This record gives sequence, C-alpha cells and structure tokens, in this order.
Amino acid sequence: MLLPSDEAGRGRPVVLLHARPTDRTMWGAHLPRLADAGMRAIALDLPGHGGALVPADRETAPWRDVLDTLDRLGADRFVLAGNSLGALVALQTAVTAPERVEGLVLVGYRPHDQPASPRLQAAWDAERTALATGDLDAAVTAGVEAWTSAGATDEVRAHAARMLRGQLTEQLAHGELLLAADPLGEGTAALRTLTAPALVGVGEHDMPDFFIGGEGLARDLDTGQTVVIPAAGHLAPLEQPAAFCTLLLDFIRRLPER
Repeated sequence: MLLPSDEAGRGRPVVLLHARPTDRTMWGAHLPRLADAGMRAIALDLPGHGGALVPADRETAPWRDVLDTLDRLGADRFVLAGNSLGALVALQTAVTAPERVEGLVLVGYRPHDQPASPRLQAAWDAERTALATGDLDAAVTAGVEAWTSAGATDEVRAHAARMLRGQLTEQLAHGELLLAADPLGEGTAALRTLTAPALVGVGEHDMPDFFIGGEGLARDLDTGQTVVIPAAGHLAPLEQPAAFCTLLLDFIRRLPER
C-alpha cells in the first residue's frame, strides 16, 4: 500500500510518523521549518488514518507500507521521527530494514503489554463508551482532553479534534485494522538489535504510562535519559512544533555525515 504524503525541502530525508488519533497534517508546522534547515521532510498518513483508507478485510503492515512508500519517493536512507503510534511504527520499520534507518526520534512511546495507568484506562473507557452509544462528539472531546495538555491553545485543540474525528469516523465505518504479525515480537530482544542512534522523548504533561514506556525504551536502545518536552501533553510535537523541531534538528546534526 502506498501511503499519502506531504513533503518539503531537499536534503537528508526525515520521515514524520503521526500519533494514533491524528494524521499527517499534525506535521504541517514542521515541514517548512525542517525544509528551511536543509532537510527533505516527508509526512505520511499511516493505514487507517487521514487519506490512507484500508478495506476491512485487508491485513495491514504499516512498516512495510512505510518502506514501500519511501521506495516510491526515492528515499533510500532516512531518519524516522514518530509520535505515539508513529514511534511504534518507526521501531517496526527500523527492525524490518535497519540498514535504511540513519536515526530514530521517538516521542510518547508505550509498549502494548505495559499495564495501563488509571488515567490512561479512564481515557480509553471514555472514548469507547461514547462510541458505543454513537456519540462521536463526546468521543472526540474525550480524546482531545486525554491527548493534549491543559495549556494547549485553542488552535491546537481544534486541529486535534478535526484529526481525531476523521480517525474515529474511519474506525466506525471500517472497524479496527487487521494487523500483520508485529516484527518487534515479544519482549525487547528485537529492540536490542537496533544500532541506529536514537532519542526518546515525552511531553512534560503526558500520562505516567509514557514516561515509564519512554524510560524502558531508552534503556533498551541505550540512548541515555529520556528528553522531556516542556509545556506539552501526549501530542508533544503538535503542541510545541518549534521545540520539537529544535530537538530533532540537534539530533540530526550529531549524526554521521552521509
């Protein structure tokens, strides 16, 4: 499956992978900033999000779709930057094709087998209850409250609501995605094979689950301390695009020359 994409600039490819309740438009403020810094910034819609519609009976492998799309775009080697679901898909892509990944920037990561905190469980329950009663507005409101910080601007909240509404509408119409076997497998053995430089981050006001998940991932990838992005919730790149781009560009400039 070839994924919808937006891009800007020329130079080292930097691939931006969005969070679950969003789509590639979450990177709208990042593309010009990265292009101005001499990067080729590429934002992708992951399967089931934005314009990447998936038939209900089709098995999906987002990591393969990312690689196929980047093949079509002529990006042989690249840096992967992902938020939440995007961080997971970045890791799956890196394990599948480690020779192509020059670096990883991963924000808001939590492994699926990590027990949910009461706060995270309450967010899931609020969304599921609203969807079960057909109240899409309530589901969107619950999602915006869960995934953005109390200090998020009205513009950020409105953007998050639009993206979340689109993703939930797709989910209601076609159901949950049928996913192929996860290339990360069980445990952390696959993660420990990765040798690409990596940075792990989390929003200052994110749920404890993602601090715990980030700290574990940083240990597995041997990246050192988790970086905290100030004044941001789970969708830290959306809330703080300038801070995220600074973090990303500083990381890229420390990578070996191509």
